[in-house]
Amino acid sequence: MIILGIDTSGQTASCAVMKDGAIIALKTVMTKRTHSRVILPYVTSLMEELSIGLEDIDLVAVANGPGSYTGLRIGVSTVKGLCYDNKRCIGISTLEGLAANCLCAACRIVPVMYARPGTVYFGAYISDGERLIPQQPDRVGSVDDLLALLEGAQGRTVLTGDYAAETITRLGGGEEVVLAPAAARLQSASGICQAALWHPGEDTDARGLFVSYLQITKAEKDLNDKLA
Repeated sequence: MIILGIDTSGQTASCAVMKDGAIIALKTVMTKRTHSRVILPYVTSLMEELSIGLEDIDLVAVANGPGSYTGLRIGVSTVKGLCYDNKRCIGISTLEGLAANCLCAACRIVPVMYARPGTVYFGAYISDGERLIPQQPDRVGSVDDLLALLEGAQGRTVLTGDYAAETITRLGGGEEVVLAPAAARLQSASGICQAALWHPGEDTDARGLFVSYLQITKAEKDLNDKLA
């Protein structure tokens, strides 16, 4: 089985190809250019280097949230375009993809991403070294909510994501909560590919692929404020 993974949910633009459970190619770039200008050329060049075409891809997996509103729409729209002719695709939680980067740590993994001042996206997963089991649904909450989750837990926890280092600082240290390596704290399409293996039967076509923001967008908030 060949899986093409795409992640444009954060600062990185990332694409990867997994074949029979192994990542055979990965391109991840932290760029200031709009992801819409770079992700499709990255995918094209990656496939050319592997001498494969879209017809060889069995499944396209994409980070569908949470994350940057614009970045998520770019990634999902790109995959909808690639899969317009009934190719199968699947949306994967950005947080699950981040946790998958730390899969070899057989303990609790908490991915955390900055949302806005005082607010973060976070999840909690248990890893047995081979797969992840969600401990709670992904959510958006206050930094205090996150700290309460971490302070009230027992056992080793690995923090990953773009707000992980800040969280460690806020906790004030400790031996039970540790920071993932820098390379594992960035969104990566390799984690999206890995997580896709844990969701058999959940794939869809382009029409069934949607973004999961976990919170209302600014446009929706502004509209609600006007109607209030």
